[in-house]
Amino acid sequence: MTVEFISATPANAASELNPSDGSGVDPEYIVRHSRALDDYDYNYTLIPYWSSGPDPFTIGATIVANTKKIKIIIALRPNTIYPTVAAKALATLDHLSKGRVVVHFIAGGSDSDQAAEGDFLNKEGRYERLEEYIRILHKAWSSSVPFDHEGKHYQFKNFLASVRPAGGKIPVSVGGSSPEAYRVGGSLADIFGLWGEPLKETKEQIDRIYAEAAKAGRTDRPRIWVTFRPIIGATEDVAWAKAHKTLQALERNSHSAKGSVGTGAPAKNVEPQNVGSQRLLEIAKRGEVQDRALWYPTVTATASTALVGTPEVVADSILDYVKLGAELISIRGYDNLGDAIDYGRFILPKVRDGLKAIGKEQ
Repeated sequence: MTVEFISATPANAASELNPSDGSGVDPEYIVRHSRALDDYDYNYTLIPYWSSGPDPFTIGATIVANTKKIKIIIALRPNTIYPTVAAKALATLDHLSKGRVVVHFIAGGSDSDQAAEGDFLNKEGRYERLEEYIRILHKAWSSSVPFDHEGKHYQFKNFLASVRPAGGKIPVSVGGSSPEAYRVGGSLADIFGLWGEPLKETKEQIDRIYAEAAKAGRTDRPRIWVTFRPIIGATEDVAWAKAHKTLQALERNSHSAKGSVGTGAPAKNVEPQNVGSQRLLEIAKRGEVQDRALWYPTVTATASTALVGTPEVVADSILDYVKLGAELISIRGYDNLGDAIDYGRFILPKVRDGLKAIGKEQ
């Protein structure tokens, strides 16, 4: 099994821990961060999207122009770009990067954030539109003749893209924890993204995704992407002290961080609308620590779980998910650049060594 690592590149040095460290778009920081990912052998970096944030396509172009290996994952909401335009934009960027583009679709988990950009479809309508969107992209990238489309959400006539992906197709990623997400992602996606839940629940979700792929008649299955926010220390005591200090800062800053990667966390005392966040909050009621090192208190501030411990413990925890079928592991810290470097030095090599040992056992 091939296991690859994903980070995320923010537009500036601001973070949930230090929201005052930057604002707007800092090209020097983007280049420094993405080159560090290249240097430490990450495979992908996500360029996130939220309604008030910077444009992922432009940041992605900056990253591939200043790196050699790292692949970019462009986060895209279907309501923001017409699918024929997105097909050409993604294919153009794929050629400029020599095949280093992935697109991650966000159907939309917050009515208010969708409404900020004029989108008032309900959740079912958003996933229905996403399915239509992906099918249009696939046809735009493969058709050698002009074609028409008459759908519920999009209509056009005689479209033909003169630019297609460098390798024939750009990998499509879908994420979520709802039946609609499982159906659309399982049937159409190359990659399916999950939040870091306990092993039991993660296995249940993977099984549902695979079942939807089989129901759609696929002979392949989406690669599974699982996301964590590790907190590491030289000893377990140091790691846990750091974790509690991090949580205090997150709770203090969660509603004032500007310019950083969007957290996806709901406003205080507001029930999140997306099923993924609802699941995380519900599981958190069972206890702070689950499995080896999965820590839940951070979900209220960042809508994501942490893995806490020494690099050895965190690497072993990641390998537990690999054994379930996860092939893409997203690890993004709370100090964006510093943590990316630490993970590259201390976690990625240990996971890769562990993968070799698993391969020998098999």
